[in-house]
Amino acid sequence: MDIPYKDLPKARTGIPGLDDILLGGLAHGRVFLLEGSPGTGKTTMALRFLMEGVHNGERGLYVTLSETAAELRASAESHGWDLRDIDIFEVVPPESLLDAEHQQSLLYASDLELGETVKPIIERVERSRATRIVLDSLSEIRLLAQSSLRYRRQILALKHYFARHGATVLLLDDLTTEALDKTVHSVAHGVIRLEEMSPDYGAERRRLRVIKYRGQGFRGGYHDFTLRTGGAQVFPRLVAAEHRKKFQRARMGSGIAGLDNLLGGGVEQGSSTVIMGPAGGGKSLLALQFVRESIHQGNKAAMFVFDEELGLLFDRAKPLGFDLPAMQASGKLLIKQLDAAELSPGEFAHAVRTAGLDPQVKTVVIDSLNGYQAAMPQENSLILHMHELLQFLNRQGASTFLTIAQHGMLGEMKTQVDVTYLADSVILLRFFEVQGSVRRAMSVIKKRTGKHEDTIREFWIRDGLVIGDPLVEFHGVLRGVPLLMGDHAAPRPAGQG
Repeated sequence: MDIPYKDLPKARTGIPGLDDILLGGLAHGRVFLLEGSPGTGKTTMALRFLMEGVHNGERGLYVTLSETAAELRASAESHGWDLRDIDIFEVVPPESLLDAEHQQSLLYASDLELGETVKPIIERVERSRATRIVLDSLSEIRLLAQSSLRYRRQILALKHYFARHGATVLLLDDLTTEALDKTVHSVAHGVIRLEEMSPDYGAERRRLRVIKYRGQGFRGGYHDFTLRTGGAQVFPRLVAAEHRKKFQRARMGSGIAGLDNLLGGGVEQGSSTVIMGPAGGGKSLLALQFVRESIHQGNKAAMFVFDEELGLLFDRAKPLGFDLPAMQASGKLLIKQLDAAELSPGEFAHAVRTAGLDPQVKTVVIDSLNGYQAAMPQENSLILHMHELLQFLNRQGASTFLTIAQHGMLGEMKTQVDVTYLADSVILLRFFEVQGSVRRAMSVIKKRTGKHEDTIREFWIRDGLVIGDPLVEFHGVLRGVPLLMGDHAAPRPAGQG
């Protein structure tokens, strides 16, 4: 009697993140298809799948029609792997094809009879008694079959044989011929597609998608992954709704009375704040103020820095009263410098997710959205990624600060993407000119979680942040060139956010 699909035991792939997407792994005793163009990582993932089986006491067989056994071992050695416990069966052409008198084509696969190739494969499977099998690749069998009908019959025959054998099988397809042929899609129990994208600048980006998994659910959509020494790592797409925990909402101050007054007492735990303004306006410094205060209260903080080299940030922050190396050495501050040209959005979301799941991390800074946007292929994707990221952090009880550099210095300034509607609070920084000098102003233009001042306050950067009184004697400060109204103008009352 067949076991229901949902109750089938799982063969874990051993690839970080992929088993999470597959909700446990590959159904035991079934045939799966792993497809993708050359260079996307099929061989690396397949080898890791077999090594995971060896680790669990299962026999593994790698049948190769495209690469030699020596090439496979060299590929494994580049990752620090030893394949001595995996049976590698290299299907080679008959000796007659290597004879000059019989050579007709450099591509020997098209000259071989299909049966002469499949028969030794089945014989090797019988001898090895492997419970995990990789067949690399279907492109060679497709060429041998010569027709789509014969190819389909052969794939069906292999599937039924493997089903009787009870092995979990991974078929690899490099999509080099007849990429639109869906023969194996209809036969396989599940289909995973790997893709590689080449941006105009920076490293290649890789992603995968589970196209089909018969009889059970899986995490849909695209998931970024990387290939590095040690194998592949998949970063499951972040779904904020899956991460929710209860926490006591409290208000976190900045440690500066004027700033806290401007914010109506501070920012709420589990809320997000956008700090926007021109380059050099003090955005990073303002975020650091909340980081230091959070650590001072006994919590942890995490910073993800796109735009500035960490050594320069450390040197610049120390005279202003922020000893970031000491915070880092104490274990209270996690700080990472990120290269947008080498980073995929999924990898970044994974790093933030890992930090956010630490219950002691109460403050997260992303500096800045401009650098994060450079890692995004499309503007619409940026909004969706940021929505999930901010929702996730909010539900973990972390206060998130996101800086945005606006274009321009004085007057009206714009951003390429408006994410202010996603944030719970928005702090606006501006330069303004008074009597031949450039000064700084700050205002809170949005706060969902309570009252805030609707005034504009001047601030200075000296040994740290110094927040002044409301600028009641000027109007037009946010335009950059204010007008003096006189000495008797009354301050305006605080407003509702």
